[in-house]
Amino acid sequence: MKRRQFIAWLGSAAALPAMSPFAAQAQQAGKRPTIGLLTAGAPATHGRWVDALVQRLRELGWIDGRTVTLEYRWGQGRPERYAEIAAELVRLKVDVIVTQGGAVAAAKKATSVIPIVFTVAADPLGGGLVASLSRPGGNVTGLSLQFTDLAGKRLEILREAVPRLRHLAIMANAGYHAATLEMAEVEATARRLGLEVTTFPIRRAEDFTPTVVALKGRADALYVCADPLVSTNQVHINKTALGTRLPTMHAIGEYVKAGGLMSYGANFPDLWRRGGDYVDKILRGTKPGDLPVEQPTKFDLVINLITAKALGLTIAPALLARADEVIE
Repeated sequence: MKRRQFIAWLGSAAALPAMSPFAAQAQQAGKRPTIGLLTAGAPATHGRWVDALVQRLRELGWIDGRTVTLEYRWGQGRPERYAEIAAELVRLKVDVIVTQGGAVAAAKKATSVIPIVFTVAADPLGGGLVASLSRPGGNVTGLSLQFTDLAGKRLEILREAVPRLRHLAIMANAGYHAATLEMAEVEATARRLGLEVTTFPIRRAEDFTPTVVALKGRADALYVCADPLVSTNQVHINKTALGTRLPTMHAIGEYVKAGGLMSYGANFPDLWRRGGDYVDKILRGTKPGDLPVEQPTKFDLVINLITAKALGLTIAPALLARADEVIE
């Protein structure tokens, strides 16, 4: 998703809101604040989330090319690129870095001065990103996820959709800390529920197909732990799972729109949109260390009836009634 495409999407100048005092002062001085966007995935998979952030910034008066400059960088689901991109943004002397997931640590390592806003982080306190949730300190703050906290709820919903569930397979990127934490929590919860569990750590895109195909006839459902590598390969993963006749449970709604059976978790566009409020406050002078880390407030249950039909599953009306979005 290129910068010019975003500018066109933002609309004509006539529709723009009044310029903020800070932005007006910066423009008069011949300078515009620069926001560096280090997105872990690709435009095709993460573009909708970035759109939500850009729209919120626009509402707050930060218009790309007018009152602010946006520098887009895409990690393409390759963690080895994060440090390089973070270093590039530091060299550009951006005023704020907005990032997510595993890329947050790379950004923090690259600078202790430039404010960093994470729109999505699984365990910011345990991962050492912030000193505390209420007073982060330092130059990093943002929005935390609850992947592990929701493991029990996801399994409860999955059992409703797949009554025959006895053997659960769990797949996670072994190189992504948050995914391994989620896998451990899901495994522990599943065993408490009396389910047989098989875990499948993967490390690269080439691992997906043999892992899923090997589950044919051995598992009743597949729980896919979220991470940027999975995001960039979500269509392939779900297509392979469907071919193996495996129902899938996800934490992110976009995975279901890409062919998965169902998901329950935080609304990612909403988190990215709220990230825009952090950026606004920082650009107006608030120190990131004084902005508390917030948690999700909007959670979505998404069910794909097309996938359910292909799998021969009948989703109970009571479960469908609870869904925030049904794809049919």
